[in-house]
Amino acid sequence: MREPLLHLAEDGRATITLQRPLHHHRLHREDLMALQAHFHALAASPSARVLVITSSGPVFCSGFHLGELEEADAASADPQLFEHTVDALEALSLPTVARLNGSVYGGATDLALACDFRIGATGMELRMPAARLGLHYYASGLQRYVSRVGLQAAKRLFLLAQPVTDEELLRIGYLDQLVPPADLDAATDNVVQALLAGAPMALQGMKLSLNDTARG
Repeated sequence: MREPLLHLAEDGRATITLQRPLHHHRLHREDLMALQAHFHALAASPSARVLVITSSGPVFCSGFHLGELEEADAASADPQLFEHTVDALEALSLPTVARLNGSVYGGATDLALACDFRIGATGMELRMPAARLGLHYYASGLQRYVSRVGLQAAKRLFLLAQPVTDEELLRIGYLDQLVPPADLDAATDNVVQALLAGAPMALQGMKLSLNDTARG
């Protein structure tokens, strides 16, 4: 088990791979700090054009490691580390794609939602259990949900805390595409190639303007 790995190809495609398969790629504090470092490096790299975030196995990510919420040294760390990490992903100027090889749970649902495009594999599901765990979700995540999938869909996902099927995720707009697992790489590559074919500055400027517009 290791921290997320960043790879930057010659064509400008960057890939971040989550690497905790034994725990369904749950995110620890060190993983979040590594992700922030990767985002900072990509923002400063003139050769980075597109970012893909993915993992392996039946689960894309199981969210934040809840056992670390009550760590004794939490006061010395950033108490909003997860929120700040997801916000940093959304703030990246280069286009981002979530390659969802499997199900998404908890905070991972917002990590994927912070990407510009989400391509899911059939058989995946989503569940946001914050209400069942007695947790009030952070404000920027709630805003992201409402602006991307709408108020009623956000209420359903957060307040009911029930599993949502792959077809329903496509219907409400959480997923841009839903494909068989065997076609996931090809579908992701099609989106990446379309983004690489665009003018970088135009793409980045319009992405930021569209996100600003969605936030009002």
